[in-house]
Amino acid sequence: MPRKASGGLGAVYRKEILEVSRDRKTLVFMLVLPLVLIPLLLQVMVDFVAEANKKAATETLTYALVGEEHLPGLSEALDGVGGFERVEIDSVEAIPAKLKAEELKFALVVPEPLGESQQSIVELHYDNASMTSKVKARTADVLKEFGEGVRAERLTALGIRTFSDQSAIIAPVVMVERGTASMREKLGENLGGILPYMVIPFCFLGALYPAIDLGAGEKERGTLETLLLAPVSRLRLVLGKYLVVFTSGLVSATLSLVAIGGWFAIEGPKLAGELSEITASIGAVDLALVWLMLVPTTAMFAAILLSISIYAKSFKEAQSFAAPFNMLCILPAVAAMLPGVELNWKWALVPVSNIALAIKELIKGTMDYSMLGVILASSSVVAGVLLVFCTRWFSRESVLFRQ
Repeated sequence: MPRKASGGLGAVYRKEILEVSRDRKTLVFMLVLPLVLIPLLLQVMVDFVAEANKKAATETLTYALVGEEHLPGLSEALDGVGGFERVEIDSVEAIPAKLKAEELKFALVVPEPLGESQQSIVELHYDNASMTSKVKARTADVLKEFGEGVRAERLTALGIRTFSDQSAIIAPVVMVERGTASMREKLGENLGGILPYMVIPFCFLGALYPAIDLGAGEKERGTLETLLLAPVSRLRLVLGKYLVVFTSGLVSATLSLVAIGGWFAIEGPKLAGELSEITASIGAVDLALVWLMLVPTTAMFAAILLSISIYAKSFKEAQSFAAPFNMLCILPAVAAMLPGVELNWKWALVPVSNIALAIKELIKGTMDYSMLGVILASSSVVAGVLLVFCTRWFSRESVLFRQ
């Protein structure tokens, strides 16, 4: 006697989830990587940036000074601060070679001024390709203080002696900044763009190997034909397989968020200043909403990957077909990191990108919750359409037994 519909679906789900749980590769992608890789990446990234900034701020900078006679006292100003070491060079033409050979960190060139009362120009020659270099900032601080001293001397010579009188002449109009954005919004703009790039790929990776195994893998093992003879409709067969793939992807995505939340709770208070402030402001509700948006994202990836696996003739072919679809989770997630790209009603309808942008808004604390509902609804519709395609794809003999 045929099984009931609900029993058939449940039996398929239990059978497939049991087989998936026995595969080591699946368990690694679904359980180990999210829990281990994400905290490790966060810690390495924070430690690397902190160490690079510390090194750049404290290392001794070797420099050359050409045209010192045009601006007396500049060399003494640099040497008086500490952290600067002068190196003699023959000419300005030697600067690029010295910088390339790292014999110099920077060089200052002072051309001859047009007159005694004219502004002095100081040219800074340095390698500006380095993202962590503090050469410009450290040199600018010294030159600013030195310039203020020269300016004060010149104004005093003109009879303007008090600091208030000098300030009124130098800066008759002063703009005072009163930014309305909170610290969480400013820092969340960067951190919120990175977070989707870390969690969305795990929706894909967690579903990848179960999907390939339950379609192309069964073809290779010759068990698909046996399964099709079971007293269960093809619709329930594909839905059972789909639910296993979806479950695997969602478990992986959930663990990635658990890892991030755990890292924020443990390591967040240890971070310096503003970073500690923003990690403390991201609460369980924010992470729960992020998780809610990963549900339709995982559903979309699960339908796509299972459709690919059903079509492929072998495990290897399924891997080859699935590889380009990595871009489905990587490129749209990058949208949240691009300058000028903000969540609006148009972006709210773009699959995956809308999820990435919404995650950024949640981390910033500026989410429009009416827009969040539209994002969830549109993503669920896309996931439903892909699931319908997957079920119909599974019912075609030319796909199942493709030669």
